[in-house]
Amino acid sequence: MFRRLWLVFAFLALALGACQEALSEARPLMEDPPGLEQTRTPWRPATPTPVITPSPTWTPSPPPQPTTVRFAVIGDYGKAGPAEEAVAQLVKSWNPDFIVTVGDNNYPNGSKLTFKENVLDYYGDFIEERRFFPALGNHDWGYFTPKTLPFVEFFDYLPGNRRYYDIVWGPVHLFVLDSGAQEPDGLTPDSKQGQWLRERLRASTTPWQIVAFHHAPYSSGLHGDTKYMQWPFAAWGVDLVLTGHDHTYERIHREGIVYIVNGLGGAPNIYPFENITHGSQVRYNDTHGALWVEVTADYILGRFINIKGETIDEFRITQGP
Repeated sequence: MFRRLWLVFAFLALALGACQEALSEARPLMEDPPGLEQTRTPWRPATPTPVITPSPTWTPSPPPQPTTVRFAVIGDYGKAGPAEEAVAQLVKSWNPDFIVTVGDNNYPNGSKLTFKENVLDYYGDFIEERRFFPALGNHDWGYFTPKTLPFVEFFDYLPGNRRYYDIVWGPVHLFVLDSGAQEPDGLTPDSKQGQWLRERLRASTTPWQIVAFHHAPYSSGLHGDTKYMQWPFAAWGVDLVLTGHDHTYERIHREGIVYIVNGLGGAPNIYPFENITHGSQVRYNDTHGALWVEVTADYILGRFINIKGETIDEFRITQGP
């Protein structure tokens, strides 16, 4: 019996050994096949997807502001004829940077029907180049209302509401007002227009502040002083006031600043002098002409020159006391 058990155990041992050998032959090798170690990509930490930030848009620097500005001032000029032609030729001979008008651009009533013959035929090149900055005069308003006023269509490049506005050109900050009775934003210092001017003057950073409009606060001409436009310009920081309405030339000193009446731009009827206003320094009414102005950071130089090329008046305004 023991012998029979021993044979069973011997048989089981042989069978177990055969199974282990078979399993050993069937098990795959753990080592890499030849060449795999050269082709396998080693593991690395994941790299985040890069975030592409767009490059900032390049904006060209604004051109440097001129240090010297030269401009012409014409007033009461918009009546086609020899006088306007002579003044226009005089002004163009100066090659100014721009032209400022002090009203009555288009006689008799600012109509579209007369704009070409009264304005474009003489100053169309300056208007096309947007170097023409007009003020409204009583003849420009005519019978129109703020909603029908042709002036704002003629000069559609003007900023703001175009009836009154401001521009900066080099050392000059120019403020153009509307002194016409039809102006819906008022004609007093505390009106909407008046407060607009005061606030814009307060914010100005240029060396010189110049105001232009039509009705002269002070004048020795036929119309005389326009009291409702006697705003506190000096107290608000204005250096020079340019006006027209009377067809004369006059320089007046009031409240420590210079007021100019310049209405000899082309209207054929030149006015006489009536009552001499306080502060009047120079008066002229022989023939037509225009005002030439040169401005730097240090001074304003003005000359009234007639169509004969004669310098009638010269004045200089400097910084400081």
